[in-house]
Amino acid sequence: MIGLGVWQLQRRAEKEAMLALVASNPARPPVAFPTFSPVPSEQLFRRSSAYCLHVIRWHSEAGRAADGTTGYRYIADCATGAEGPGILVAAGVSARPDAKPQWQGGQMRGWIGEEPDHRSLLSRISGKAMPLRPMLIAGEPVPGLKPLAPPTAADVPNNHLAYAGQWFFFAAIAVIIYLLALAKRTPPVDPR
Repeated sequence: MIGLGVWQLQRRAEKEAMLALVASNPARPPVAFPTFSPVPSEQLFRRSSAYCLHVIRWHSEAGRAADGTTGYRYIADCATGAEGPGILVAAGVSARPDAKPQWQGGQMRGWIGEEPDHRSLLSRISGKAMPLRPMLIAGEPVPGLKPLAPPTAADVPNNHLAYAGQWFFFAAIAVIIYLLALAKRTPPVDPR
C-alpha cells in the first residue's frame, strides 16, 4: 500500500506536467481532428474542425454554458462516412432537458476534447476500460442552443495527491490492525 501511495505521488508530478501542456494548447495552432482514441495530451483542447456527415443520435447530460449557467449539454453522435469510427460533437447547452436540436450535420469548428467519462471505477482500476473517444467541443453552438464554456485545464481531474493519502491511510490502518492482532495473540502473563 505504501508503494501504491508513492506511485500516486509520482503520477501527480507527471499529471502536473501534462496539465501545463494542456493549459497551453488552446493558444497553439489548429490541428487535424484525431480519428482514434485516446486523445494525446499534445492535442487535447487544441483548436480543430471536423465534418459531420449526418447526426445519428443526440444525447444530453449536465453541462456548462459560456455565460456560466448550467443546463443540458447536447452531444451529437455523427457519421463521417460509410464506415469508420464517426465523431462526437458537443454542440451546445440548453436549459431544457427536452430540447430538440435541429442541426443535421455539417462542418463544425471548436476544441478537441474527450467524451464524458462514464466508465466504472473497477474497469479503470483493472485496466479493462476502453479509452475515451475524441469529441469536438463546438466553438459556435448549433441553432437553438447556447455556446459551451471553452475547455480549460481545470476540467481535467488531478486527484493523485488524494489517492496517495488514501493509500497511506490504508497502510496505517493495516499496521494498527496488525498490532491489535499481535496484542491479542500474546498469552496473558501468569501473576504468580
